[in-house]
Amino acid sequence: MPSQPSRSGIVTDETSGERQIPESMRADGTTRKAIKIKPGYRPPEDVELYKNRTAEDFRNRGKGGIPGAEGWKEAKPEAPSAASNKNAKRREARKKAKSANEAPGAGDDNAAPSTETKPEEEVDPEAEKEKKARNLKKKLKQAKDLKNKKEGGESLLPEQIAKVIKINELIRELEALGFDADGEPKATDANASTKAPSES
Repeated sequence: MPSQPSRSGIVTDETSGERQIPESMRADGTTRKAIKIKPGYRPPEDVELYKNRTAEDFRNRGKGGIPGAEGWKEAKPEAPSAASNKNAKRREARKKAKSANEAPGAGDDNAAPSTETKPEEEVDPEAEKEKKARNLKKKLKQAKDLKNKKEGGESLLPEQIAKVIKINELIRELEALGFDADGEPKATDANASTKAPSES
């Protein structure tokens, strides 16, 4: 007695264990012969699809809850830590100080913000110049190191090659700020600054 046909139409004879595709009728009325199947052969139609659990979880990511969150609601809320208490006190103190500063007079409010913002906006141009020079000096040193590596025969990444190409540009920027190629103040600027205190 044959078993139920699989998706590919193969039936297995339960008594002999032989597998075959049984005879069938074509559309024109002729019969197709039964086809014997070799033992161990599985046609592609009968092979189960591989299910990747990770990909399936990714596709279903919005449908379920957060993994591991079942016990979260049951957990007791922890007492605030010392650091969070301290930060909360600081926030309250700032709010009180801010409200105390705003409360004294409406006429003073207009003058106060302008005096408070000026110190933040005012930046020593000399300090800015030195800061930019330090930054350029650092970039120049990196570029020179990369150039030495390249001359030593090492291969460089495209970003590193771009840094090597910019060496002259960095030197020009340093000179525009009044520094030499080593990042030191130029001799003329140094002489002018040393003469000025002696004259006054």
